[in-house]
Amino acid sequence: MDVRKYNIIYELGNDIKAALEGMLEPKLKKVFLGRAEVRKVFKLTRAGTVAGCFVSKGKINRNSAVTLLRNGEVVFEGKLASLKRFKDDVRDVAEGFECGMSLSGYDDLHEQDIIEAFEIEKILRKL
Repeated sequence: MDVRKYNIIYELGNDIKAALEGMLEPKLKKVFLGRAEVRKVFKLTRAGTVAGCFVSKGKINRNSAVTLLRNGEVVFEGKLASLKRFKDDVRDVAEGFECGMSLSGYDDLHEQDIIEAFEIEKILRKL
């Protein structure tokens, strides 16, 4: 139990409001980062299925969440397992470059699929 003493009533009101705002769940917002088109699919024995992609818009980050779109419908939503440029692991790939991607927990990739990268931003709610 927390006991507090106030000389000014406005301080009490501000503390109660701050406590109630802390109890509210934050609002989640998807922030679009980039889009890549799958040009070729490679089946590797060690790494599984790797998609050879071309980044057509924005930037793809290794730590970002991704959505796999096929014919305009969401097929998979998850994380990237790996992001490579040639044979090197990279943090991000910019627009206009090619890269190799593999998705964690999903291997059914097809040519002309679209991979969109996004981050989830938490916005604190106010009263």
